[in-house]
Amino acid sequence: MDKEYAFNKNILIAVDESENARRAVLYVAQLLEGAKGFRINILHVIGEPEEDYFATPEEREKWLGQYKKKVDKMLEDYRQILIHRGFDPSVVSARSTLRHCPSMAKCILDERDETKYSTVVVGRQGLSRTEEFLFGSTSSKIVNYARNCTVWVVE
Repeated sequence: MDKEYAFNKNILIAVDESENARRAVLYVAQLLEGAKGFRINILHVIGEPEEDYFATPEEREKWLGQYKKKVDKMLEDYRQILIHRGFDPSVVSARSTLRHCPSMAKCILDERDETKYSTVVVGRQGLSRTEEFLFGSTSSKIVNYARNCTVWVVE
């Protein structure tokens, strides 16, 4: 075992707007049912749009503002699921972060490395086998590249 690795009861749930992400939150809520000692962070990574994606900086800022508003509502909904299942509101946080993401899996794992959470929970992407072969899946990449943590993939 890596000397830097120290087990803790911190869980990072990486989410998006998919039904599989919602199931991942529900799974944690039902499995742990507010068990004491856990800290949960619900994370949504906003992939930073390429520089030339928007015609003007104002368009970019407008889009980011609208998207962040939608994401914040989603994150609060997920947070409330955990609170309603018995977790103290002080141990459940939710946040979004804007990052340049050549790979969403890398961004999630970088976030995990920075926060030192022992467990990463993700929903399995609903890709066909062909799509997964061609494009890869975020959950598969996380399973393959995660180090010094446990990964739960919820379908």
